[in-house]
Amino acid sequence: MTPEEQQAIEAHSQAIAEILYRNTAKEQLTSLGKIEEAVRDAMQEHVMPGVGGFFIKSVTRESGGYKRQIKSIIGELVITSNQAEKLDLKSHSQISPYLEACCLRISASISYERTAEEVEYLTGMKISKSAQQRLIHKQKFQLPSAESPVSEVSVDGGNVRVRTPEGEACSWKGYKAAVLHDRQAIASSFQENGSIINWVNNQNLAPILTCLGDGHDGVWNVIKEFATDRERREILDWFHLMENLHKIGGSNQRLFTARSLLWRGKVNETIELFSDCTLKQAENFCAYLEKHRHRIINYDYFQAEQICSIGSGAIESTIKQIDRRTKISGAQWKFENVPQVLAHRCAYLNRLISDR
Repeated sequence: MTPEEQQAIEAHSQAIAEILYRNTAKEQLTSLGKIEEAVRDAMQEHVMPGVGGFFIKSVTRESGGYKRQIKSIIGELVITSNQAEKLDLKSHSQISPYLEACCLRISASISYERTAEEVEYLTGMKISKSAQQRLIHKQKFQLPSAESPVSEVSVDGGNVRVRTPEGEACSWKGYKAAVLHDRQAIASSFQENGSIINWVNNQNLAPILTCLGDGHDGVWNVIKEFATDRERREILDWFHLMENLHKIGGSNQRLFTARSLLWRGKVNETIELFSDCTLKQAENFCAYLEKHRHRIINYDYFQAEQICSIGSGAIESTIKQIDRRTKISGAQWKFENVPQVLAHRCAYLNRLISDR
């Protein structure tokens, strides 16, 4: 920008500012925050649409076709069908791509009603809660793909409260989520394990795929479909193992000894340690060890040699992040809408990951 152009901008800006100031109620200008809001609203209504229209016409070199109004962060724009085609604007869309992205990012974390409030506060544009909901449910969220070989994946599950007829007790339905550790990509499935199984198996998998999970049967029912038996290494999450150990209670010395034995993968010795313990919790824990015997590794060696992860903290964190959207206060979801809500939340989390 030349000095002359900069001077012209300053002169025109001063003239615009004087006009907008004369036409703004003085009670709107009692603090800096109110001045910011008043200036933004006035610019969006009177100035920025004209600037945006000039840019659009100059870029597309088009002005023909039927006209439609588009809400954008620079105000309401009038765009012709010929311009929309050149700008790859979706047909029948009444929201600009940038404003749509703002709506999608905010509604991935809070309710549609709150999203409407936040979008208006942050951008100055009003998009109703029903429009926010329609926007989500017409999206096609693409699952991410790993470019490099995937060597580790962890799986866990969560629950969503599904809407029931009035007078009936609320119903909780389960979903599964998986995290690719190498790239931290996330996917979820609701009442349909096949989609998450296919997603993992369609990745570029390493010769040995390490699969981590807790003690839940549903998790291992999914994991057993990953790769082949010879290509899959199943590991019981160390921290989940310790959580179950400490449920036994009783002698702290015995618990400490059991922890030391399990850290080295000594299942038989651990079971023998509790052979004379009459607590029901001890009996349950020994049965748990027998069930997952082949998934209990020498954690000490694997960690020291950095062979692979020994905990599924990535997926535990992912479930908590998904639940921040699905379990907001009072939330109940239509059964048919849950897959899209989960896909939306995962798409948002994947975007955060890719932006790191």
